[in-house]
Amino acid sequence: MTAPVLEAQPKTEKASAIRVVDCDVHQLVGLAQCREYLPQPFKRMAESGCAPGHLGLHNPIGVVRSDLVESDGKNAASKPDGIGRTLLDPYGIDIALLTGGVYGFSTHPDPDYAAAVCSAYNSYMIEHWLPKDPRFRMAINVATQDAALAAEEIARVGSHPGVCAALISSATQHPLGQRMYHPLFAACEKYDLPLCLHPGSEGTCISNPPTAAGYPTRYLEWHTGISCTFQAHLVSLVCEGVFQKFPGLKIVLVEGGVSWLPPLMWRLDKNWKALRSTVPWITRAPSEIIQERVFMTTQPIEEPPEHRQLKQLFEMFDAEKMLLFSSDYPHWDGDTPDFAVRGFPESFKRRVLAENAVELFGL
Repeated sequence: MTAPVLEAQPKTEKASAIRVVDCDVHQLVGLAQCREYLPQPFKRMAESGCAPGHLGLHNPIGVVRSDLVESDGKNAASKPDGIGRTLLDPYGIDIALLTGGVYGFSTHPDPDYAAAVCSAYNSYMIEHWLPKDPRFRMAINVATQDAALAAEEIARVGSHPGVCAALISSATQHPLGQRMYHPLFAACEKYDLPLCLHPGSEGTCISNPPTAAGYPTRYLEWHTGISCTFQAHLVSLVCEGVFQKFPGLKIVLVEGGVSWLPPLMWRLDKNWKALRSTVPWITRAPSEIIQERVFMTTQPIEEPPEHRQLKQLFEMFDAEKMLLFSSDYPHWDGDTPDFAVRGFPESFKRRVLAENAVELFGL
């Protein structure tokens, strides 16, 4: 079965009644489910189990919640109706952005295979998941080894009404601001799709080491240091002039933490004042650009000892407009909507829970 070419369709109209949008829902769909959409020889590769490697660090509690395993032995997150029963219905979530998936194939050494897997996954999701629940939207997965192939995939399915973002792994071979990625950014801008970065494959196969110092020896180290990759990508995107070259591009940092942003912006602004001659395309403070063009999901948000300190953090950047609620379902460290915003100022809970996502994704 080959992946179909999908005709462009208009996006759905904005729904003013939306009260909760979950911007990171991991439906349990991977290579096994979508390999029938792969052409040969990639189908044979998938059937042999060819996939990106594993970092090999021990996580004693795993990644997916075991309490979601149902009487048939399957995890509720592997079924459209299961996600409805265990997440959307209980917590009144109006829209779920399904993030999947297979973005980890961005670390596979074969760029053609990685692109084919992402295409097969996108077709599988569009045919078998999006029609099952009107609350579902999806971020199509694309691989970063070959930005031209990623752009072709965005052109193929980016206009589907159920598609509202493109998603890549934050585990890459090079900082994302470099010009080899420009075709990907151009396609996202053309199809009005925010580009989401998601962690999870740092340090595997052809990606760079998961920390600036090299490879850690414990999962705790790896898990804590993931946000460093996001910081490097963000600085690269700003300094390489991506936001000037692609004025319609929006970036979403998914599951990368939040509290590191203010000091990073302070440092970048300070250095830019002294070194602005090296980046003449940046004509205003980098912090201004970031706060206009970058968004961050709430899970996992760092939790200071006192709620007042969280409020102070939010005063250090435009949190009211930049934050998007995410549950990170079905992971063990996920958040429910009420838990995620319990320490947020009342003045912007509504924006974080829904309005920012509605505006950003055109819901």
